[in-house]
Amino acid sequence: MQASIKNLAGSEVGSVELNDAVFGVEVRADILQRVVLWQLAKRRAGTHKVKSRAEIARTGAKLYKQKGTGRARHGSRRVNVFRGGGVVFGPVLRDHATDLPKKVRALGLRCALSSKAKEGKLVILDSLKIDAAKTKLLAEQLGKQGFGDVLFVDGGDELETNFALASRNLPLVDLLPVAGANVYDILRRDKLVLTAEAVRRLEERLA
Repeated sequence: MQASIKNLAGSEVGSVELNDAVFGVEVRADILQRVVLWQLAKRRAGTHKVKSRAEIARTGAKLYKQKGTGRARHGSRRVNVFRGGGVVFGPVLRDHATDLPKKVRALGLRCALSSKAKEGKLVILDSLKIDAAKTKLLAEQLGKQGFGDVLFVDGGDELETNFALASRNLPLVDLLPVAGANVYDILRRDKLVLTAEAVRRLEERLA
């Protein structure tokens, strides 16, 4: 699959051959759904917690005698039927993460990249270098190219400093290093913009 390489000004500066094993696979919605659910479950903190009957600080003495009062039988003030009592079957500290095979995760990333390529929402840039860390100037440049809701993936191990500083205050613009490229962030943005180096490294990783 042939794709053109542009610069941030929108001019075409070259072309690149995209590997069909990465950018041309069949898009499977079931795989995308499994990977997204796995990602969202893994990021949950699991710190929600309520006190059970065993953790309530109340007296253990019997409320009143067992018989002769005409009232229901009770032996503890810690039970859930009383105000301030423990919660039954409430949430506890736990890990929400599930297991997902590496091959499924890799296939999910291929499907996400291929879906953007098939929809015509994949753009390849030569680099993300800009002269100054000015949000207003970057917003104007992105607006001219129709980059409103977009994810940028940089090919380097570290992000371009000026671009990162200029884009971090734009609400619908995300920036990730190529090592952090993932299915959820690709799908949640309308357009995907990769640098030429990011394309090369993704193909090395997934081909």
